[in-house]
Amino acid sequence: MTAVSLDQTTGVTGSSPPAVPPPGNVNVPLILDLDGTLIRTDLLFEATLSFLLGNPLRLFLVLAWLWKGIPNLKRRIAERVSPNAEALPWNELVVDYARREKARGREVYIASAADAEFARIAALQLGFISAVIATENGLNMKGEAKARVLRQRFSQGFEYVGDAPADLAVFAMSSRVWVVEASAAVERAAIAQGSVAAVLPRPSRLKAFVNALRLHQWAKNVLVFVPLVLSGLWQSPEAVVATVLAFVALGIVASATYLVNDLWDIASDRQHWSKKHRSIASGRLPILHACAGAALMLPVGLVMAAVSGLPVLATVMLYLALTLAYSFALKRVPLLDGAALAGLFTLRLAIGVAACGAVLSSWLFLFSLFFFASLSFAKRHTEVSRAFEQGKTHVSGRGYRSDDIPLLLAFGIASGLCSVLIMVLYVMDDASRATFAGLHEGLWAMPGCLALFLGRIWLVSQRGELDDDPVLFAVRDPISIWIGVLMSLGILLAIMRF
Repeated sequence: MTAVSLDQTTGVTGSSPPAVPPPGNVNVPLILDLDGTLIRTDLLFEATLSFLLGNPLRLFLVLAWLWKGIPNLKRRIAERVSPNAEALPWNELVVDYARREKARGREVYIASAADAEFARIAALQLGFISAVIATENGLNMKGEAKARVLRQRFSQGFEYVGDAPADLAVFAMSSRVWVVEASAAVERAAIAQGSVAAVLPRPSRLKAFVNALRLHQWAKNVLVFVPLVLSGLWQSPEAVVATVLAFVALGIVASATYLVNDLWDIASDRQHWSKKHRSIASGRLPILHACAGAALMLPVGLVMAAVSGLPVLATVMLYLALTLAYSFALKRVPLLDGAALAGLFTLRLAIGVAACGAVLSSWLFLFSLFFFASLSFAKRHTEVSRAFEQGKTHVSGRGYRSDDIPLLLAFGIASGLCSVLIMVLYVMDDASRATFAGLHEGLWAMPGCLALFLGRIWLVSQRGELDDDPVLFAVRDPISIWIGVLMSLGILLAIMRF
């Protein structure tokens, strides 16, 4: 856990409270809320989600527990799921403030509506908490109930750090308050009570949601337009409209599956060197918001696919089935995970074929499988290499070990070279007899540029400079962009028959 210096924290300008309060009275205990304050998540939601992912039929058991009351649900979940406190998305500013106050001699407590067992796990991780006040023995330590208990226990007064609307009852009787990443309504209500010493603004949840959708990954869906271009159907307005609809539908479905994937991978993402910064893993996007987003976007995307035609709907549903299978199981099977990712890319071509009604060369489908298998193995090669550099023998959430690095290198480069060879055969065979018949010399830019691009990817991967996602790297890397421009120019020359 990295400490953050309070001296580096900039307060809110004007008459608004600062972002972090100044040191408090050492004779007044500091009381910290847990969910949404000390940590940027809700442990009950996380634990329940983890419990359900183990077996969705457990939903009926969860509903039965809930029927007997929220404290009962919290207790039952806590008995079956134990959070990894070390990997939780701690709010470093709050932790650092509490640690400093403890060092000054103040007593620091956790008072939370979370189950007492969860609160104790968090307290043990911090190491400086005096005691825990949390939900147990049938009492839900929230709102008025928490306020009553704190007033009885700390009659001399206390400073409270919280975030939720339910905390307003506690704010009202606190000698000093720090409002942490709360809604604007809670901020206004707390300030109106007159005891607020600091307000830490909430990061934009809309921005976090948009980031979780990974809109930059829509660049992969440009493959949907390849059949339209190579078949010459780009001159047909009907084919163009159908392909655009298919592109948008696939993008919406894919973004929804990213939400599902990140919900499934919360625990492993938090142990990853870069994925721990994702919206859901970092706690910037609440679990319920992510679940609602996925539940709304999936039907919207499928309806749009149906508008493009039943063949498009069928291929998009196949894509959905494969990507969910990848998220839930295949990503943990060495080598098969790369094949699954390559299959997802190839399905994008199939969706384009279904949308515009083109007849695409089998060479291109084969090329896609091998080319994207190479990129997938480059991604895994980077992940395993980074894990090895950090002294880890395994990659969390994956089936690879550090000694698999040479195997990934061999499979990745071999797949890439096969894809270049297949592209050469395509240009020599089908391209000379189909759309580009008579003048297809411009297409010879494709295998050459692809070889340069793959060489670039594996060069930076070997050097440890590749991002997690080779596609994301490619759209940011100037050399890769120029290679793409050169290849696009060759395709354009072939299409225009210059």
